[in-house]
Amino acid sequence: MKLKLHIWRQKNARDKGKMVTYEVDGIISDMSFLEMLDVLNEKLILNSEEPVAFDHDCREGICGACSLTINGIPHGPEKETTICQLHMRHFKDGDEIYIEPFRARAFPVIRDLVTDRSAFDRIMQAGGFVSARTGGVPDANAIPISKKEADLAMDNAACIGCGACVASCKNASAMLFVAAKVSQYAHLPQGQPERKRRVLNMVAQMDKEGFGGCTNQYECEAVCPKGISVASIALMNRDFFKASVTE
Repeated sequence: MKLKLHIWRQKNARDKGKMVTYEVDGIISDMSFLEMLDVLNEKLILNSEEPVAFDHDCREGICGACSLTINGIPHGPEKETTICQLHMRHFKDGDEIYIEPFRARAFPVIRDLVTDRSAFDRIMQAGGFVSARTGGVPDANAIPISKKEADLAMDNAACIGCGACVASCKNASAMLFVAAKVSQYAHLPQGQPERKRRVLNMVAQMDKEGFGGCTNQYECEAVCPKGISVASIALMNRDFFKASVTE
């Protein structure tokens, strides 16, 4: 398979950056998208050119590091799939592919396709935790939790913090990410003591980082590789309103 790749190249945060075109061949349909980029980088290194910088870690769809925009879609065209899980069989010989970093003011480009997403870390530090000393692992039935609530907590905890929700939103809103992290505790008894303080602190930090507001167009849910529902945003909004009134 032979492909034409249009890739965003940017030396550092101060550089304006530009799209650069490369041709790569010998691509096998069973390769992942990241393996295809590895092939390109090997070619560039052999030609004494600077390889394309991109983030990756587990390559198993767990960590969220491999965050790229493929043909205008964060994580590419396949639903609920990360870049490392996207395989070249979804493309055909002769395709032109546009590869860019996630675009958001709160995610400044470090180099090429690598962005600084530490804003998410600071939001988590603001309240995405339970500070009570829990001791050892409790018995599974020690605290009765309905299956519905447990399932909702686990669904939200599946968020890997990749930032696709931010990249897809016209306002670069982080509402789906923050809502998932708020909701995973809101559905469990362990999260109740700090519930009000948590949502106030995390939303305040989100605003401080420069993320935009939510306009309910659901692009975030559409591109989320873990299928996080926008219903979590509704729960967070209710919690935020209650906390703002009572705290």
